Amino acid sequence: MSLYNISNKNLTALTQTTFAAEGLLERQDLQEALKGCISAIAPDCLVISEEFSDWEDSRRRIDLLAIDKSANLVVIELKRDEIGAHMELQALRYAAMISTMTFDKACSYFEEYIEKEGLELNARQTILDFVDLDESSLDDFGNDVRIVLASADFGKELTTSVLWLRDKGIDISCVRLTPYRYKDDVLINAEQIIPVPEVEEYQVKFREKQVEQRTSKKTQRDYSKYRFNGQVYNKRRLALAILTHWIDVKKPSDLTEIKSYLERFNLPRAVSLFDQIAEKHLDRYHSSEDDLLTLDSGELIAISNQWGDNIPRLLEAMNQDGIMAEKIDN
Repeated sequence: MSLYNISNKNLTALTQTTFAAEGLLERQDLQEALKGCISAIAPDCLVISEEFSDWEDSRRRIDLLAIDKSANLVVIELKRDEIGAHMELQALRYAAMISTMTFDKACSYFEEYIEKEGLELNARQTILDFVDLDESSLDDFGNDVRIVLASADFGKELTTSVLWLRDKGIDISCVRLTPYRYKDDVLINAEQIIPVPEVEEYQVKFREKQVEQRTSKKTQRDYSKYRFNGQVYNKRRLALAILTHWIDVKKPSDLTEIKSYLERFNLPRAVSLFDQIAEKHLDRYHSSEDDLLTLDSGELIAISNQWGDNIPRLLEAMNQDGIMAEKIDN
């Protein structure tokens, strides 16, 4: 495939080049660029670690470790050469080594990555929000491991292996990164070649029965969405939005008044005084500075993010005061 520049009704073919010819290094350039724009090769993923190596052999390092929206771990391996150089074998080894990673471990690795990158994020809360889980459903984290291979190209032996692995149910994909020279810039075409995007939809449908059988063995996750005040929320964010609105409208004098109302609907732990929440339980509340609320009494309160099956009771409580949220189709 060729890429062209169009200007003044003329097409000019871009010159294909190589990463080596452009002086672009695998780790210092390619990896650094991709970790900041991981959607180029792995859409809907969140990078939680770089050069991951939490095992005795420090020579074995996962280039980038991520999670996807389905709470799967994602091993991402990068090469700048044209054959892939056995990267599928490395990735399989890494996938097996991290397959038992717990949610708490993932959070600790993400904390290290956040500190290294100088980011201002809460590791645990960021992951929970990204995968739409709460503390009561952490068993759904990391039940599978995906593999993404990204390289300038792939040798026939590697692609044959990848196709066979996919046929055996391993979620592994190949993304070809082709560099082009355009004036003083290097452009990169990132193209998923295995599976071909058009074919992937059919393959996914073909595996639906297996997925259904596996998910039927565990508690089904509730992905329900709700529309409130023109915005769409998941359960956790809906509770924050709707209770914040209720407090703003009703202006309860203190926390006791709030609890008295909510206890009528069996929601005794929906709201708590911020300074009385144990540090180890802070991740069970919307505890960022922007989410905390100050009542007329001066009390600083936090709203729970642990809702599970309690959302219908919350909606009933809000409906009693004329505040409505609409459940929408997933």
